[in-house]
Amino acid sequence: MITKHFFGTIDAGQEVYTYTLKNANGMTVRICEFGGAIMEIKVPDRWGRHSDVVGGFDSLRDYVLADGYIGALIGRVGNRIGKGKYTLDGVEYSAYCNDGENTLHGGKVGFSHKIWNVKCVDGDEPKLILTLTSPDGEEGYPGTLNVTVTYALLASNALSIHYEATTDKKTIVNLTNHAYFNLGGYASGKIFDHVLQMDADRYLPTDKGLIPTGEIRAVDGTPFDFREPKTIGRDFDKSNEDIAIAGGFDHCFCFTGGETKEPVLRIEVYEPNSGRIMQVYTDQPAVQFYSGNFLNSEEFPLKGGYPQNTQSLFCLETQKMPDSINHAGFDNVVLNPGETYSHTAIYQFSVKK
Repeated sequence: MITKHFFGTIDAGQEVYTYTLKNANGMTVRICEFGGAIMEIKVPDRWGRHSDVVGGFDSLRDYVLADGYIGALIGRVGNRIGKGKYTLDGVEYSAYCNDGENTLHGGKVGFSHKIWNVKCVDGDEPKLILTLTSPDGEEGYPGTLNVTVTYALLASNALSIHYEATTDKKTIVNLTNHAYFNLGGYASGKIFDHVLQMDADRYLPTDKGLIPTGEIRAVDGTPFDFREPKTIGRDFDKSNEDIAIAGGFDHCFCFTGGETKEPVLRIEVYEPNSGRIMQVYTDQPAVQFYSGNFLNSEEFPLKGGYPQNTQSLFCLETQKMPDSINHAGFDNVVLNPGETYSHTAIYQFSVKK
């Protein structure tokens, strides 16, 4: 089932709507046209009580003005580009630098701040098909990019996100979603007791601007080794240089074996108080794990007036390595005419009784 609700107006009175998807189990997901943002995911705990496990805002104004890209679709290029510069076929391009001297999450007005076109496909597994056209040269990226993102609420209590994009000129693409999770409920406090396991044998150290240094480092013997389950807080060691630079975890983790043809299980998160489990399946080679180190805005409280607090929510942004275009040996983010960018991420929810 899909229901549509008026959310507000922006610019010259342009109306913005939200869409709530519901399956037969009572799981609901709410999506906004603005930024294609995931506003709400309500799933049961071990006692069958449904709670909202993602951060978001009550007003459209907050989505427009707040930092953090909360819940939003990210593009054309997720994560960072060092100094906003890159070269394709000998031509240097400059993207808008909106993160100090670097480009972050698409530039000045990325996909996170666009109004997407929405088509509803109702049924037992309701879908929203979101489309957007980014014109040639927008934000310093060549080629007209046509993007389709399909949100599907599955009968198994999973949210599937499938991304596709085509271009008429050689360009770069790295799409993702910036949902913020706390499986105890978005207003339940710190995330340190969440038990996290990731099939990632390497990670990317960064400089002080959070741009990868170019090294792909083994996780062995570091706080970044989540190959066996452990709490997020166990090795949250700010004396570690990489964690100190970011104020916590804000790093690209490279999955063992890299990209796959079909989505495979890469991540599992368990919250012991609620019993909720979230498993992440993807075909992408990496994920940006962000522990909410900059969630501290007093001006933009979360839903219900709940204050922003550092390390109270986390992100798992499936993607290709950040700044790949500027590092030999990183992932390929180049998209040519005639090719289709494709990326699937599935967030599967369940409980441990």
